Amino acid sequence: MPSKDTVQRQRALGGALGVVVLAFGLTYHFFPEVFHVSPEEIANPTSPVTRAVPALVPARAGSVLPSAQEEINAGPPLTLAPTAVIAARLNRKSAPLPEQLSADSPAVKALIDRAGKAFLAGQVAGDKNSAAALYGQALSLKPDSRAAAQGLDQVRTHLIAEVTQDIAIGDSESARTQLDYLKSVPNSANDVGPLEASMKTLTEVRPMLAKAADLLQQGHADQPAGNNALELYRQVQTIDAQNPVASEGVLQVQHVVLDRALAAVAQNDFTGAENAMTEAQSIQPESPQLQQVHTQVEAIRQQRATGVLAQARSALDGGNIALAKQLAGQAQAINPQLAGIDEFEQRLTNAQLYANYKPGQVFTDRFVDMNGQSPTMLVVPTGKYMMGAPDNEQGRSDSQTPQHEVNLSKGFAFSQTDVTVGQFREFVRASGYKPDSVTIGGASVYDESTGVMRDDSSATWESDYAGHRASNNLPVVNISWNDANAYVQWLSKRTGKQYRLPSEAEFEYALRGGSTTRYWWGAGTPKTKVENLTGSLDRSPSGRRWSHAFQGYSDGYWGPAPVMTFAPNAFGLFDIDGNVSEWTADCWHDNYVRAPVDGSAWVNPGCSSHVIRGGSWGSSPEQVNSAYRQGAEASVRSGRVGFRILREL
Repeated sequence: MPSKDTVQRQRALGGALGVVVLAFGLTYHFFPEVFHVSPEEIANPTSPVTRAVPALVPARAGSVLPSAQEEINAGPPLTLAPTAVIAARLNRKSAPLPEQLSADSPAVKALIDRAGKAFLAGQVAGDKNSAAALYGQALSLKPDSRAAAQGLDQVRTHLIAEVTQDIAIGDSESARTQLDYLKSVPNSANDVGPLEASMKTLTEVRPMLAKAADLLQQGHADQPAGNNALELYRQVQTIDAQNPVASEGVLQVQHVVLDRALAAVAQNDFTGAENAMTEAQSIQPESPQLQQVHTQVEAIRQQRATGVLAQARSALDGGNIALAKQLAGQAQAINPQLAGIDEFEQRLTNAQLYANYKPGQVFTDRFVDMNGQSPTMLVVPTGKYMMGAPDNEQGRSDSQTPQHEVNLSKGFAFSQTDVTVGQFREFVRASGYKPDSVTIGGASVYDESTGVMRDDSSATWESDYAGHRASNNLPVVNISWNDANAYVQWLSKRTGKQYRLPSEAEFEYALRGGSTTRYWWGAGTPKTKVENLTGSLDRSPSGRRWSHAFQGYSDGYWGPAPVMTFAPNAFGLFDIDGNVSEWTADCWHDNYVRAPVDGSAWVNPGCSSHVIRGGSWGSSPEQVNSAYRQGAEASVRSGRVGFRILREL
C-alpha cells in the first residue's frame, strides 16, 4: 500500500505521465493493489548494431502497427493519477452559478486571483489563505460573482477527489481531514453523505480484512472452523457485497485449496486432487483459476500417465517384462483413456532411444581431458505435438503457420537452465575463445534513463542486461549465435558426447511440456510466479513500468533473474519461456511450408540469420506465446538473448 507521502508527491508531479481510469479508482475503493493506471507508450529508437527481440504492442482500433524495430523495447514510467485528473472525471453536477448583475470589483478580482494561485500551489482548504477561504471571502463581498462561485465549486470537486483517492488507498486519517474541509465548503452536503458512508464501511471492515489476511498468512485459509480467513471474507461480503478486497481474498483462499489439489497430483493422489477441486468449486464456482487448475490437473494426469508408460517402455527395453506390464497397468489406472496403451507393444523402440536414461532424469557429463563437467541436463521424453499456432489463436502471425505435427521419436536431453555467466566464463578461460562482443565489440543493453535498448560498445558477455558486470548465476546474455555454437562444439570435445544447439522444433516441444494452450502454464496471465515475464506490477530501479505486459502480474525482477528462480514447466525445465530468449540451430524461414516434421533443424548452407525462441524479461505477452519465433543475424548480441544446449542420447 503506498504511503501518504508518496501519494502527495505523485499528485504534485501528476498529469503528464498517465490517466487512471476513473472506474477503477471508485470501484476498488479500498483495494490499492488493483488501483491501475493506463500505460503510455514511447517510441523505441532503432539500433544499428543489433536486432534485439522486439516487445510488440497490439494495435488499437484504427491505429497502425509500429515496425518491429520500433518495438524493440518497452518501459515508460507510470504514476498514480493526480487529484486533478480524478476531479476532472468525477461524474457530478457543478453548483449553479449566480446571475451576475455587475462586474467584479478590483478587491474581489484580487481575492479570486489569490485564490486561484493558492489552488495551483496546493493550498486548497484548511486556513485563511487557502483557495476555499479566499473564494469564500470574494463571495461574501460579492455574492453574485460567477468567477468566485465557479472557483469554490472547483475547490469542492477537488476535495471530493482527494477524499475518494484517500479512501481508495486506505488512508482514513487523511480522508477524514479532507472530508472535514469539504464539510466547511457551502453546498457540499449531498457529496459528504456518500463519502461518509464509504468511510464508515472502511472503518468497519478494515479490521476484519486485516485479521483475514493474517489468518491467510498463518495458513488458516479455510480451516479450522470458526477461525479462518474464508469465514471472515464472507462476513465482510455481507456488510459490503461489492468489497473488492474480500472478493480477492475469497479467490486467494480458493487458490490455497487449488494448491492442495496440485500437491496431491504431485504425490499421484488424484482422488485427493478431485476432492480439493470439489471444495474449490464450492468456494468460487467457475472461477478462471479453478478452470485453469482443472485443466492443469487433467494435463498432469495425462503427463503422469504418459510418464509411467514411458517407464514401462524402459523396463521392457531392459528385458523386464513383468515390471513393464505393471507400469503399464499403473499408467492405465491413472488415466484409463491414455492414448498409446493399446499400441504399447508397437512403441517399444521409443524406450530404446533413451539409452540408459529415463525421461525426466537429470545428469551431468564429466570432462574427459580436464576437470569440469557439463551443465545439468534433463532427459526430455519423446512424443508428437502440433508445432506452430492454431488458426484461431489471437495474435497468430504468418511466421507461425501452418501448424503441423512434429514427431520427436529420438530421445534427447536439454540443459535444465540457460547457460550461465559462470559456465560460459569457464569455456572462455579454458578455450581462449573470444566472443563476438569482444572481437566485433559491444551489445545492445537496456538504458534505465530512457527505458529503451541502446548500443553499448563496452558491453560484453560478462555484462548483464544493463551493461553492468553480471553475476555468475545469471543467464549469460550479449551472446551471438556464433558464440553459442562455439560453446557446444567445445563442450562436445571436452565430454566426448554430442552437444549442439536445439532445433526450434525441439525447443517448442520442450517449452510446451505437453501443453496445447497459448502458454505452457495456461491461456493467460499466470496466477503464480511461473516465469520472469513483463508484469504490469513490475518496476524498474527508477520506477518504470511496461507499456504492454501481463496485467496484475509481478515477478519482482526488471531484467534477468538468477537461473532456477521460478517454477519449472511440466518437463522440469526452468526459464524456458522467460528470463532470456534463446538461440536455436535453425536458419530463419518466413513460415513452416516444407519444414521438417521429424524435429530436426531446418538449415540452409551459408545462412546468416537464425531463429530465436522463447520469451525474455522484456517480451510482450504475444512474444511469450509458445509458438512465437523471430529471426536475427548470427552476430546479434542483445541483453535479452542467451542460449541453452541439447545433448543427443
